[in-house]
Amino acid sequence: MGITQALVIVKEIGSELSMSNLITGLHHITALASDPQHNIDFYAGILGLRLVKKTVNFDAPEIYHLYYGNESGAPGTILTFFPYIGIPKGRKGKGQLTVTSFSIPANAIDYWLKRLEKFSVKHEQPQQRFDDEIFIYLEDQDGLGLELVANQIDARPSFTYGNIPSEYAIKGFYGITLAEECETKTAALLVESMNHRLIKEKNNRFRFTASAQGGEFVDILCNPDTLQGVGGGGTIHHVAFATADDATQLQIRDNLIQNSLNVTPVLDREYFHSIYFREPGGVLFEVATVPPGFAVDEPLAHLGRSLKLPPWYEPSRQKIEKLLTPIQLDLKRFID
Repeated sequence: MGITQALVIVKEIGSELSMSNLITGLHHITALASDPQHNIDFYAGILGLRLVKKTVNFDAPEIYHLYYGNESGAPGTILTFFPYIGIPKGRKGKGQLTVTSFSIPANAIDYWLKRLEKFSVKHEQPQQRFDDEIFIYLEDQDGLGLELVANQIDARPSFTYGNIPSEYAIKGFYGITLAEECETKTAALLVESMNHRLIKEKNNRFRFTASAQGGEFVDILCNPDTLQGVGGGGTIHHVAFATADDATQLQIRDNLIQNSLNVTPVLDREYFHSIYFREPGGVLFEVATVPPGFAVDEPLAHLGRSLKLPPWYEPSRQKIEKLLTPIQLDLKRFID
């Protein structure tokens, strides 16, 4: 069966799905970084995202886990990092999420070009995709691939008291790009088990969404001739999709297992519950619940101000704090 024929079948399957959407879009994306202070300076300072949670890697508590997002830390806006000091730089390639795209207001392109120039951020000039999509490609200090996409219909609020004027500020994710050897198997997974539908295709790019309104896109880029990706600094560790609650998560888990995927048990991540599995192309997928959210252990107005540890690490707080590199959130020098 050829690629085109397989995609037609996938599209037909998606149009016939009658079950309610168990997956509603993106939840968060987690990447690997090097220096935690440089990470805060870039994402909270230059990009103007809110630091919504400062905690530790639950599997390696000597490492920070830093969460950035919109004002409330809503699913679909959260980019998180494990910053390992001295981590070797990775290589973007097949089997990875290679680009994380943010939504910005339609009139914000010129503002961001000037800001990226001001802070010497590596970036390219605006490009066009799918005939009507204007975006700026950029990279952070570790080489992580990012985009700022002009979006005329994104009604989500931005960070209203951050260091970027609200009329130009990032609103959340626009989408992600998965680099794959071939798109067919990953496309089938998205449509048959993860409530996505194919909405656009051009050349070797295939776009899917689980949102009823459109948005939070998953693009599969078919690049069989590129090198396999290598994990390390400046690469994505995993992408999480959002589901309403524990009950819907268990339904999704059952669906995935029935489709012969090796899915973890449900894990408590304090701010959401998670399951993990690898999609056919090798990218680590997570499905995370919307509740309980980031205000479970500190007030919304104070998100990200202090180091938060899960209950099982609290007895070791003093030891953990000594292992962590001191960091500070100082936004004054990043205000225009």
